Amino acid sequence: MAEKIVSPGVYTRESDQSQITEGPIIAEAAIVGPTTLGPVNEPTIVTSYSDYKSKFGGALESASQRYTFFNSLTAHNFFKQGGESLLVTRAVSGSYTEATSSAIKSGSGTDTIGSFTLATIPKGTINNSSGPVNADGVLHSGSADNLRWEVSSRNVNDGTFNLLVRRGNDTIKNKSIVEQFINLSLDPFSPNYIEKVIGNQTKTLRDDENDDHFLQITGSYENKSRYVYVSAVAKPTPNYLDSAGVIGGAPAGIYSASLPLVASGTFGDAEGNFAPGTLFSGDISSVNTQGIGPNDYTSSISLLKNKDLYNYNVLALPGLISGIDVTHNEVIDTAISAAEDSGDSLVVFDAVAFGTTSVSTVTTQAENFNTSYAATYWPWLQVDDVETGKRSFVPASVMMPGVYAFNDKSKDPWFAPAGLNRGALPTVIRAEKALTKSERDTLYDGKVNPIATFANSGVVVFGQKTLQKQSSALDRVNVRRLLIALKRFVGGVGTNLVFEQNTTSTRNNFLSQVNPYLESVQQRQGLYAFKVVMDSSNNTADVIDRNQLIGQVFIQPAKTAEFIILDFNILPTGVSFPS
Repeated sequence: MAEKIVSPGVYTRESDQSQITEGPIIAEAAIVGPTTLGPVNEPTIVTSYSDYKSKFGGALESASQRYTFFNSLTAHNFFKQGGESLLVTRAVSGSYTEATSSAIKSGSGTDTIGSFTLATIPKGTINNSSGPVNADGVLHSGSADNLRWEVSSRNVNDGTFNLLVRRGNDTIKNKSIVEQFINLSLDPFSPNYIEKVIGNQTKTLRDDENDDHFLQITGSYENKSRYVYVSAVAKPTPNYLDSAGVIGGAPAGIYSASLPLVASGTFGDAEGNFAPGTLFSGDISSVNTQGIGPNDYTSSISLLKNKDLYNYNVLALPGLISGIDVTHNEVIDTAISAAEDSGDSLVVFDAVAFGTTSVSTVTTQAENFNTSYAATYWPWLQVDDVETGKRSFVPASVMMPGVYAFNDKSKDPWFAPAGLNRGALPTVIRAEKALTKSERDTLYDGKVNPIATFANSGVVVFGQKTLQKQSSALDRVNVRRLLIALKRFVGGVGTNLVFEQNTTSTRNNFLSQVNPYLESVQQRQGLYAFKVVMDSSNNTADVIDRNQLIGQVFIQPAKTAEFIILDFNILPTGVSFPS
């Protein structure tokens, strides 16, 4: 309601323009797949490899110790190549079980013994069942990958105790403590209440009636532990009255004697490492996916489709191989469809499994796709595992987010992430196959980007085609990524104008932001020319009456020099050179 002004005087007004609106999480690249631990189906930003390890764990290795887990190597290479922000989404099997302890057991005696239940944050294991828990304090034997809990240092006077999280194969004499929590209490009024100090949250991926995926978070206290959370606390009945009916103490002290017994036990394989004897081969095949099916991947990818929450330039699916089976293709198709719908990311995946030697096999797999929003690279590459130092072959998709990151740091997204200047792979020991010039030609003609081996330059990404079959500017990675960058900026400007008046002032506001940006892109060699139209010519009375505001952006993308032709002309002595 407008303020009514009648009598003379000074009138003050207040307009709060300080509100902070949370924007989407912005990352340079995203990866989806299994990890050793971490939040499930919750896209999470990591800013370094140590940050990745703290949130999602290190490499997963088979009993044969030949292959390492692809996502950890992708993250390591990404940051090593200059990447600064990586969006990680952990996919797990929909059938996995949560590894939990039984309640730390109540006991007899003069004290009122309380109890609580712990569970592992990763919600169980990948290829192992949850281990037994002995709440009576008998230590279980366990592998180095298992975890123990231990209650110690009970203080009857103030009702506090310590909780240790230990390695499963340690001993009482030589404890290997990974976490410890001091002076915990079962008193919910205490600042050291166990749920407050350790955390009690669980996060579950759910479906609504429209089959949209969302995270349901239960629990009031954020998890402070990397490994465990408090799933339940059994509090004793408050003893406000003694046996004679006399008030026995203040309410604040009713839980002071609630102490768990000194005890310990194991969680099983809480970090999710492979069970002994489980073979992790060179690719995640239909029978070796850690129990993760296409629906599980799709659930994770569907979360990333919400561009109001997440922005990223490149999505990698390390370990998914289009030539393995139809389930892998189903996930890849889902990722590509998500990229096409949003129009602001490029999908990188692998066409064939390790051991493929036929170039025609690779191109045949690539023919199954037709999109400018995806690219594939070959062959596989040998690298040193960052965790063990062992040499392993990994698919090219493991290395490509790092190549894209280096490209964008040294130049801009509209430069080709390929060639000796920006496509070198210094951490690669060798390619699975040293391609001949003829083989590189066949691959490139078949929309597969070859990774070449040169005697003096090492292993180099030597192609930048998308999987679009029709010849156009968009059959190149640098042009598609140019369009991604342009649409993200121009679309952001447009978003700020939604619900504004469709007037000359609004249109000029748009042009005043978009034109300088496109000029800067042109100066940085992304465009040959451009033109932006948003005026009465395309915003007619009919358009305005439909509550629409139309802008047209015309661009001529800069092309890369992929084929350099040098004509050498040998002239007889005395003949003048052509002008």
